[in-house]
Amino acid sequence: VQLQASGGGLVQPGGSLRLSCAASGRLLDHYAIGWYRQAPGKERLGVSCIVGTEGKTYYSGSAEGRFTISKDNKGNKITVDLQMNNLSPDDTAVYYCAAGEPYGSAWCADNYWGQGTLVTVSS
Repeated sequence: VQLQASGGGLVQPGGSLRLSCAASGRLLDHYAIGWYRQAPGKERLGVSCIVGTEGKTYYSGSAEGRFTISKDNKGNKITVDLQMNNLSPDDTAVYYCAAGEPYGSAWCADNYWGQGTLVTVSS
């Protein structure tokens, strides 16, 4: 499984950004794919998750109401986007996409990881 995250950048407070995770390889239908973030000096935390073919979604408290996760299947490639609105400096972090078995010990899934994409919210 390969995960490629993109879409990070610099945005002003109150602005929006859309992250994309391109997932390919041996992706099982029931896998969860989601987003984590790690702010400087802090631990990596779950942000949003979408699970399996039913597409059940989960959000952290800080993401609820502002972020929307979506998934698009195209053959053996899946794209999971994270639309982030009303961003604040507290959202500044490296954002990682991850995939794998859901409902385990991880907040979403942690079997496979992509590289991070940096989101900076600053005026």
